Amino acid sequence: MSSEVSTECLVIGAGPAGLQASYLLTRAGRDHLVLEAGDVPGTFFTRFPRHRTLISSNKVHTGWDDPEMNLRVDWNSLLSDDPSLLFTGYTPRYFPGADDMVRYLADFAAKHDLPVRYGTSVVEVTRPDDFVVRDQRGVTYRARRLIVATGVSKPYVPPIDGVEHAERYDEVSVDPADFTGKKVLIIGRGNSAFETADNLIETAAVIHVAGPGSLKLAWQTHFVGHLRAVNNNFLDTYQLKSQNALLDGQVLDIRRDGDSYLVRVSFVRVEERVKEIRYDRVILATGFRFDASIFAPECRPQLTIKDRFPDQTAAWESVNVPDMFFAGTITQARDFKKSTSGFIHGFRYGVVALHHIMEHRYHGVAWPSRELAATPEAVADAVIDRVNRTSALWQLFAFLADAVLIGPDGTLSYADEVPVAHLHEAVARGDFGDVESYLAVTLEYGADHDKVNPFDVTAGRVSQEDTSGLDGRYLHPVVRHFRAGELLGEHHLTENLENEWDSEDVHRAPLLAFLHARLARTAAVGSP
Repeated sequence: MSSEVSTECLVIGAGPAGLQASYLLTRAGRDHLVLEAGDVPGTFFTRFPRHRTLISSNKVHTGWDDPEMNLRVDWNSLLSDDPSLLFTGYTPRYFPGADDMVRYLADFAAKHDLPVRYGTSVVEVTRPDDFVVRDQRGVTYRARRLIVATGVSKPYVPPIDGVEHAERYDEVSVDPADFTGKKVLIIGRGNSAFETADNLIETAAVIHVAGPGSLKLAWQTHFVGHLRAVNNNFLDTYQLKSQNALLDGQVLDIRRDGDSYLVRVSFVRVEERVKEIRYDRVILATGFRFDASIFAPECRPQLTIKDRFPDQTAAWESVNVPDMFFAGTITQARDFKKSTSGFIHGFRYGVVALHHIMEHRYHGVAWPSRELAATPEAVADAVIDRVNRTSALWQLFAFLADAVLIGPDGTLSYADEVPVAHLHEAVARGDFGDVESYLAVTLEYGADHDKVNPFDVTAGRVSQEDTSGLDGRYLHPVVRHFRAGELLGEHHLTENLENEWDSEDVHRAPLLAFLHARLARTAAVGSP
């Protein structure tokens, strides 16, 4: 093996995002290499989740025969032209096993013959001119640009005095028998914490789950990183008086006292502000963070959100290191707890958009688009067709948009699946050519949707026959008209139980009226 390998683009990490990026680079004929520390793709899934059940939906039987529609409820598949490489063919389980994911990713990499070097651990990244990456054997790899798809591989350890006494989620025993008759504190309020608690319900004497702030439930917030119903059996044991409890407060410190631990908790909602509680075991399940230790100072990416993620531009590029891009779960810094970039069913589309961005910047390839007839009717037809089929706008809601680009001469073109923030910047730079104004088509939940209890029948809901759609809370299409980033007009299509926005009277006619008004104004260039 040569002591130095040169390539155009180096992808670090062969998890789902790294494989998705490599597939697209391979299909485009771009010179690249993927480095993976493990012996198989998706090494993360060989260890996590610790209790081996994924919380990403795998809906095999949809009643649809449209592959694009099926991806709306398939949260695990990567995007490719090979229908045999859909995750739904690997297991019928709605919540699949992690080992199924490992097997799927291995097949994806092998069948597409992706250029992955396994057992290659990156120990240092420098940038004397090009990026120079060194592995554990001293082999160096030189590349003009990087795609970092390493995920969140380092446990996030909160600043708690005595936290070293806690057993970390990634190391603690998963055998419930080891906790028989014990009083256990689990620090954390996410799915890893509740997954751990559920595992101990039958053996532990008492389980407390502690963390600051209000507990957020995914079915209400629509952020799938919040507590999922599949992991919340513990809440029953709390509210139905079975010795367990949820502690709403901040853990101040942990200290060893003989064979047990004394933990001080500052409560948020009770008069007894600080209480010291004794536990037999303390488990830390506070999530993971991006590991930036491999990067030399001259190319170390700036971090954000409690230093958990690399800070990124609208093009997923490091804010302080040009030509360093990010893919996968670490891109959730762009839509943190708002959309789905932290998960396969979201970031697979993000990687496609990143590919288009890089193709344009480095190879002069325009974002894929198609011409439309210069009429409101043609635009309405295109929008109605897309919102009723698209999986990308459905999954990365409010983050990705279809763009209708309006030229100074009134010509129209339609570009699919552009990140909203990037769209504004790209139009301003002229990346889409000469654009007088543009429409952004998204799927979004309504304002304050996370404050509405969907099971409270007294809360009321917008009629599906309402033609304005403005007060909808559930997912629905939104069309906005912009000029130079300034919002000129906005139209909401009324929400629908079956997510079918194709009624002539309720959906198409109001949209058409909006488009007639907006395009008429656009014809007079410069009018508001």
